[in-house]
Amino acid sequence: MATAPPTVAVRARLKDYPVADDALDLYRLAPAAVAARWQTMAAGLSALRDEAGIPVAEVVARQIQELGLSFRMTGDTEERPWPLSPMPLVIGAAQWREIERGLIQRAELIEAVTDDIYGAGRLVSAGHLPAALVAGSRFFARNMIRAREARGKDVRSKTSGNSRDTAPLLSVYAADLVCGPGRQTGGQWQIVSDRLRLANGIGYALENRLALSRSTGGLLSDIHVRRLAQFFAQLRSGMARACSRENPRIALLTPGRLNQSYPEQAHLARYLGFPLVEGRDLTVSDDRLYVRTIAGPKRIDALWRWIDTNALDPLAFDSRTEIGVPDGFEAWLRSGVELVNAPGAEVLEAPAFAAYLPHLCEVLRKEAPILPNTRTWWCGDPAQAEEVRDRFDDLVITSAFGRKVDGLPSTHGLAGGTLSRVSRENLHAAMLLRPFDYCAQDPVQPATTPTLIDERFGPRAFTLRAFVARGADGQWTVMPGGFARLSSSAHNHSGWLGEGDMSADVCIVDDAAPSNPPSPSALETPKVRRGGGILASQAADNLFWFARYLERAEITLRVIRAVLGSMIEVDAVAANHPETVVALLALLVERGAISEETAKLPVAQAARAALSESVLPGGVGTQFARFRAAGLTLRDRITPDFWRLVNRPLPAFESHRPGALLRVARELIERLSALSGLLAENFNRGPSWRFIDLGRRIERGLGICDTVATLAGETLGGTGESPEALGLLLDLSDSQITYRARYLTGPRRDPVCDLLLLDPDNPRSLVFQVNAICDHVAQLPTLREDMMPEAPLLEARALQAPLQSVTVEAFDGALLHDIEARLLALSDTIAARYFLQYERSRTTTGGSLLA
Repeated sequence: MATAPPTVAVRARLKDYPVADDALDLYRLAPAAVAARWQTMAAGLSALRDEAGIPVAEVVARQIQELGLSFRMTGDTEERPWPLSPMPLVIGAAQWREIERGLIQRAELIEAVTDDIYGAGRLVSAGHLPAALVAGSRFFARNMIRAREARGKDVRSKTSGNSRDTAPLLSVYAADLVCGPGRQTGGQWQIVSDRLRLANGIGYALENRLALSRSTGGLLSDIHVRRLAQFFAQLRSGMARACSRENPRIALLTPGRLNQSYPEQAHLARYLGFPLVEGRDLTVSDDRLYVRTIAGPKRIDALWRWIDTNALDPLAFDSRTEIGVPDGFEAWLRSGVELVNAPGAEVLEAPAFAAYLPHLCEVLRKEAPILPNTRTWWCGDPAQAEEVRDRFDDLVITSAFGRKVDGLPSTHGLAGGTLSRVSRENLHAAMLLRPFDYCAQDPVQPATTPTLIDERFGPRAFTLRAFVARGADGQWTVMPGGFARLSSSAHNHSGWLGEGDMSADVCIVDDAAPSNPPSPSALETPKVRRGGGILASQAADNLFWFARYLERAEITLRVIRAVLGSMIEVDAVAANHPETVVALLALLVERGAISEETAKLPVAQAARAALSESVLPGGVGTQFARFRAAGLTLRDRITPDFWRLVNRPLPAFESHRPGALLRVARELIERLSALSGLLAENFNRGPSWRFIDLGRRIERGLGICDTVATLAGETLGGTGESPEALGLLLDLSDSQITYRARYLTGPRRDPVCDLLLLDPDNPRSLVFQVNAICDHVAQLPTLREDMMPEAPLLEARALQAPLQSVTVEAFDGALLHDIEARLLALSDTIAARYFLQYERSRTTTGGSLLA
């Protein structure tokens, strides 16, 4: 398909792009064929703006919202929408080939140096690498010394001479690149930092591509952009390659939902099909790693860790860590699990190593670096320290090992020439006292790239984070693209987003579209299977309580709606019956939505307080905050549509008027109903859905007990009837239509109680909830080898029995109270069995570790 020529208007916009023709700008440096792709992209964005009638940035922002993409900066308590520029970086295939070669060379060099540091130690003994530099790195793992050699022997002994090699130390590598001056003004790509601990940005690169492709239609195909799917398929199969089992289970280890890149980790886990686990989900037994699941411990073959080595295992590294896995290092050492990357692999992330890597490339590979790194001097070497002193004003002084050091306000470094006299003297004194804590680098003058801001193109300095991973054959493969950070400051080339920064997709363009697009997966067609994979105990816990908070909020909102309706709707059941309104307010007090003092206020004020309450446990604000917090931990399991509804803030309501408050209550009930519909329709009928529905049914059953006891307790006791209270019960349980279809009379005790308590076909009845609970519990996995029922099922059946045998005439307050107590006890039993099941399985049920 021929590429459409850019429109005259867009050609003029690019012609007026405010940088000089000889500027160090990615568009200006591009060959004519690649520059044409920039122009086509700009033309397409212009057409998109004309078609949508809104700024292109808003079109992209809406797609970001649709996908639920967000991030958190340091110090943030709330997530921010992901900032994506509509204009990507465009790099031609010829230029990218050179970058690929350089990245693979760099990855191989870093792994060779790391292998030597933790192995033979020849580089240090031969004087090519200072021992103080190695030991000074905050990521140097001392107990990794010779560990890989011992691990290799252990693998060979366990496999009885099998030729399977031990997994490499490095499986995923990232580098921050800038395009600086050089190569006869054509631009020289150079590495400003190596990323070995965490591959931050790899998920955002995927998300950027998804958002841009969805918001721009076929525009990326028009400029022949290479796809990313093949890279992720290779990454996944590369991780599986080192595992001993044919169908290995690979998990992504996250520090938790408060981590800055947790949304990215959740998206990656969902895309790759990896369980997203925390350290507390994992346990080691017999040198193997297991994840605690509702079906017992399940073996983990490989773990893609997104935590530092120091936090990986409190018994082997930092004993203060609370996010690691005790004995996790021992499991890796005994080949009970593969780690990506291996412990200590990030040792070379220390900036000071850049001073030695060019020389080490010559020593180990007998060749010069294809991609040079920023020229660096380590002050722990006296000769290099002297050169730093001589050129102090021309260099950027930074921490050698990424720690906070005296004289520097941050680890990002300071230009020596910008320091005041006092600051210069303080820094000089600190560098003389501990020279090995400091290094210096040439200042980086990054190229700029066209960025569409406020519907105009302008230049922004950029950093490109590129990603390399081992594929199915064990060889390195480079993502055909990456994650670009567009800096709000031309002098800030940090690899992560700061205030005012943006991200951009990185598009590698070919001369022509491939005739046969590559398959999205390098793997053979898998065997057909069903089921949703494992369900970790913590995930089951979060699903269960997410649903309970959801149901609690809905019950409270229905009561608030009834209170407000009694004030402004003539046909409301509670209208003109003050004693019924008092009972409703008492129910809000009992549910912890308002205090007893608030219940004495005018009705509208009390209802408004319940809607906005975020401190008392039963307030609507509290419940929404709780199920949103639970939802944060489930982002790898829920769809973007669902997450957008969960994450939507509460509506603002400034007015105290009952009508305005009633509209808010109704809007929130509608939102919760939409969430309920998505839960019912979008969840596979497996364990995840069962725990969601279990939580909902238990909470709804408790709510029925509360409302019936509060509004019709005397009726159950046989001392009289209150048609208003009975009618209100029908309203609160959405059963008015059903009642009127069955009975011509108004609300009466026996028909109402039968419908709300004992009718197995009414989804709002008590017996319906209990029957559903029994069905769910019966379908959950058991740990008992004799297949005898476990405690949750026994308790559920005991709860069900009286409801199946009692008549509506005999149903009294004592039975209602007993059922409520049994529901609470069953909730505790479910938690003890399924949410803490690993320890209990070995002490109470005799269950064994499961493969």
